[in-house]
Amino acid sequence: MKLGITFNLRKSLIYALLIYLTSPLSVYAQIKSVVAEWPNKTVRIVVPFAPGGGTDYVARLTAQRLTEHYGQTFIIENKPGAGGITGTELIAKSKPDGYNFVIVSGSHTINPNLYKVLPYDTRRDFLPVSNLVMGPAILVVNPTLKVNSLKELIALSKSKPGELSFASSGNGSPPHLGGELFKAMAGVDLVHIPYKGNGPAYNDLMGGQVSLMFPNIATALPFVKSGKLKALAVTSKNRSKIAPELPTMSEAGLDGYELSSWFGMLAPLDTPLSIIQQLHQEIFKIYQSPDIREKLLSQGVEPLASSPLEFAQQINSEIDYWSKTFKTKNLKIEP
Repeated sequence: MKLGITFNLRKSLIYALLIYLTSPLSVYAQIKSVVAEWPNKTVRIVVPFAPGGGTDYVARLTAQRLTEHYGQTFIIENKPGAGGITGTELIAKSKPDGYNFVIVSGSHTINPNLYKVLPYDTRRDFLPVSNLVMGPAILVVNPTLKVNSLKELIALSKSKPGELSFASSGNGSPPHLGGELFKAMAGVDLVHIPYKGNGPAYNDLMGGQVSLMFPNIATALPFVKSGKLKALAVTSKNRSKIAPELPTMSEAGLDGYELSSWFGMLAPLDTPLSIIQQLHQEIFKIYQSPDIREKLLSQGVEPLASSPLEFAQQINSEIDYWSKTFKTKNLKIEP
């Protein structure tokens, strides 16, 4: 574990856990009281993206089981905008009482490298609850595009500089980054076409208005299976269990290309640590249940339910990773 986490996070989870474990019995009793009383009203979980995407699916599946367990409603509110920033800011500035949470995606660690100023501090203004799931993105093309492999796509792109385009769910989104990373590493010239969410992006991709896209595998596979889109590769380090026939980008000819998609839960800073701990423990139990694991795996994502400390480490590590990648790959992305 890097000591940087302790200094970067004002409410370091390491420090918090030490306090929790070494508290006097009187304080411990108060903590138990908070846990016993929570939740006693509706809990809000914000999804900072439009309905229908992978983040939304995971959030609703989780909220349903939490509602069943606690007997209190865990309601989903979709607050899309600015690559996830709008909804995330809402929770950053919400009351830290254990009734406000947000489900973020990989764009949460990308945005600090895209925007000079954010309305919140990605490292300091949240307490991680759990990284829920992780899965690859997938490179898909319109079936009319006369390519059957990544190498053929690269060759076609080089023969028609500036003529092919790639769709994304918005500026600064993971599919946008996926396309820009592909451009930089393959040395091709593609036009970026941003959309307000996956839905309209898919519509134009299937309609032939754009050539390719790097969406989350969970939302793309149904279109691939129906023949409306053609899949060329997955972006993870290893092949996907749900589509093992597809090569990784590295295997397909672009060595070192890697882009994973994940969805995790955060709470506002100063949310009671006892609630953070209890919520994570229940999510962990939910994600161990065979039916939930089967549903998530069928969507192409791996159930994680990592600990708050593990998630904190991941967030810090990814922010630093993307900072380095933007510089070494000379990525030029306008948010």
